[in-house]
Amino acid sequence: MNKIVSLVGARPQFVKEAVIASEVHKTNAWNHILVHSGQHYDANMSDLFFEELHIPTPQYFLEVGSSRHGKQTALVLEKFEDILLRENPDMVIVYGDTNTTVAGTLAAAKLKIPVAHIEAGMRQSPKDMPEEINRVVTDHLSSLLFCCSELSRQNLQKENIIDGVFISGDIMYDLFLRMKPYFLKDKILQRLHLHEGQYTLVTLHRDFNVDNKENLVSILEGLHSYSKAMGLTIVFPMHPRTQKRIEEFNLTQYLDFMNTIEPIGYLELMGLLEGCANVVTDSGGLQKEAYYAQKQAAVIMPDTGWKEIIESGWNQLVPANVAKEVLPQTLGNKSAAYPDNLYGKGEASKLIVKAITSSLKN
Repeated sequence: MNKIVSLVGARPQFVKEAVIASEVHKTNAWNHILVHSGQHYDANMSDLFFEELHIPTPQYFLEVGSSRHGKQTALVLEKFEDILLRENPDMVIVYGDTNTTVAGTLAAAKLKIPVAHIEAGMRQSPKDMPEEINRVVTDHLSSLLFCCSELSRQNLQKENIIDGVFISGDIMYDLFLRMKPYFLKDKILQRLHLHEGQYTLVTLHRDFNVDNKENLVSILEGLHSYSKAMGLTIVFPMHPRTQKRIEEFNLTQYLDFMNTIEPIGYLELMGLLEGCANVVTDSGGLQKEAYYAQKQAAVIMPDTGWKEIIESGWNQLVPANVAKEVLPQTLGNKSAAYPDNLYGKGEASKLIVKAITSSLKN
């Protein structure tokens, strides 16, 4: 039987891996080995996903932790190479756009092991942002590239990447549909004393938003203005990085009007999403999950890889430096019609596993 190593290290990758692993298990497609880099090590941001999504314990845990981009990438590259030399797999699967993704791809490519990249072809500005660099390098080194949409396929074609490209749809939509009956909306709303439709769900963690004091103040003041004008609560599961910066910049007074909580598991987060009025986020995953939940989102980024949702008018881009003025107006705009089927019909995992299985036979 063929052997494939699947490498994860951050929250979006845990949940994508869960969907693929489930399909592999159902079809007995190959010997599936899970490696966890440890890029995100906080228990609330990783262990909970293993419990909630029934992900098996990884055969390998690299324990790289959090550090500078170069150091973190180098650690994953070094440690993952050792795993590949030991296991000698037929293929490596990587997910998304993290340092774990690009490091795993480099390690495999240098050992001439084919790479399958799930969520290939996304492109966004600025081109020097770490995630964009990781995407481009990973795509150019991968043998199989699974795109969420036609636009992603077109992006690859512009870079002369044509062979091994598939439009699979988005496995996060597979997950959303599969887990929807288990979302903990009632439980989380009761625990936080919230009422459905009367709060805005907020997540922030990007360096260009939270590491810059002026940008962070602009976002927080925009949230405050909107909350005050609309009478909505701000519910803010706070990333450790964001909390640290708010304390460093002496901005804790802005949290007085918010309901701030620790990072939570996927089922609780999706429960909050289902119950909210709308979303403010700089998360690539949550802006898309908001679309799946039919909740409009203000995306606090200068650009996004999920351009289809922006072009449809459902989500809106709000750069941080103008968030104070623009955010209240954006969140108040409810005129857009919901665009269906931007990222497939929830069968991405079947298509991906079928394509990988077929490639291993050739």
